[in-house]
Amino acid sequence: MNTSPKSWESIEEDTMKDLYLCFSLDERFYAFEVRYLTEILALPAITTIPGTAPFLKGVINIRGKIIPVMDVRLRFDMPFLPYHERTCVLLVELDGNPLGLVVDKVNDVVKIPPENIDLAPKIGESKSSRFIYATGRVGDTVKILINLDRLLTQEENLMLQELPGS
Repeated sequence: MNTSPKSWESIEEDTMKDLYLCFSLDERFYAFEVRYLTEILALPAITTIPGTAPFLKGVINIRGKIIPVMDVRLRFDMPFLPYHERTCVLLVELDGNPLGLVVDKVNDVVKIPPENIDLAPKIGESKSSRFIYATGRVGDTVKILINLDRLLTQEENLMLQELPGS
């Protein structure tokens, strides 16, 4: 039996295959591949940074690391909703860079096999449609699958890397 680190990595990838973290915004169910997730946090104190886009709420300090935070509602052109006890931050890693995503609440982790995933129909050209790539059927519900790699434009990504403390 080969127990080299490479084989352990492939075992870990297999256990995360087809797993999606589900969260809610405005009673709509969204999901993204769990491989992007590093941590789920109760809403920490967010330090605002003037002059950034409205959807960028500021930065948080997690164990001495400064991480930019995005309010996903605002990114999806939804109205702001005051934060509550279920509001949380999903720490994800995009292209090696950490990012916090503020969501209304985390629901669960579900397995969505490829045969239950349908490419999202193009319904207009709303700003948020660029983030949505498919829908996933889970029992009687439909999850809107988002492409985290498209949450930020290249320019926005560069701007986040230049934030103080990043």
